Amino acid sequence: MTEAIDLCELVERFPDDQKCRNYLEHLRWHDGIRCPKCQGQRISSILKRDQYDCDSCRYQFSVTAGTIFHDTHLPLTKWFLAVYLICQSRKGMSANQLKRMLRINYRTAWYLCHRIRHAMVEAQPLEKLDGKVEIDETYVGGKKIGWGVQAGKKAKEVVIGIRQRGGDLRFFHAEDAKSGTLATYIKENVSDDVDVILTDEFVSYPFAMQRAGVPQSKHKTIEHRNRVYVRGDIHTNTVESAFSLLKRGIMGTWHRISAKHLAAYLDEMTWRFNNRKNPFLFRDTMLKLISSNNLEYKELTKAA
Repeated sequence: MTEAIDLCELVERFPDDQKCRNYLEHLRWHDGIRCPKCQGQRISSILKRDQYDCDSCRYQFSVTAGTIFHDTHLPLTKWFLAVYLICQSRKGMSANQLKRMLRINYRTAWYLCHRIRHAMVEAQPLEKLDGKVEIDETYVGGKKIGWGVQAGKKAKEVVIGIRQRGGDLRFFHAEDAKSGTLATYIKENVSDDVDVILTDEFVSYPFAMQRAGVPQSKHKTIEHRNRVYVRGDIHTNTVESAFSLLKRGIMGTWHRISAKHLAAYLDEMTWRFNNRKNPFLFRDTMLKLISSNNLEYKELTKAA
């Protein structure tokens, strides 16, 4: 599948698990089937079990071995539908909605969503952002009003957003918005060759820039408190638009997100946002699912 696909075509192309397996084999072994244990290419088929036998090391395996699909009891057709729906929903897809659409129980839907998000985490790019980069912070969840620095369960969680104009977005669940924390994210995600970093007038940013080694001449601010939102090319509107989409997802789709899993939702939103113009998003996400390690339920639900 090298072209874009819509939902109707997805259902037509993958009506049963065998068609789904054939597609996974094409993605995983487009140069020929290889043994995942010894990388041997002398392979025999075990047709009755949808498995293969390596003639070199006698290891028996299937196309889902060593992938996120390993030992799944859910039909692959429902996996494919879940991946497509999550990829194509701009504000995300709740486990409750997936439960109703796929006719599965809530626990299965919740676990399915998190396994797909787990693959999206590993899909994040490593290249540092350059050019014109906007940085902002926002606060989500909780019941207390303010800057989210209060202690206790009702305090809001801090989300740092970094976006390159005309490029990628990064979201991070941060412990706080202090200068040291901000400096760490800047060092790890912004190139030394950045043209300019644009922020609002939040007091931590000048100190964060100093700690990150960003020259003062490369840091420009916009005075939101004075109701100034654009001054020539200086603004943070593009990263704020991403925050707006995130908050609509939280309030309108997911409704409630625990602090423990917030980072996973941020990674899902980031992956989908950065691929919003990618016509092959379904294929690329399936490739990540194949290469991703399985996320066990006990690991997902253990205490933080």
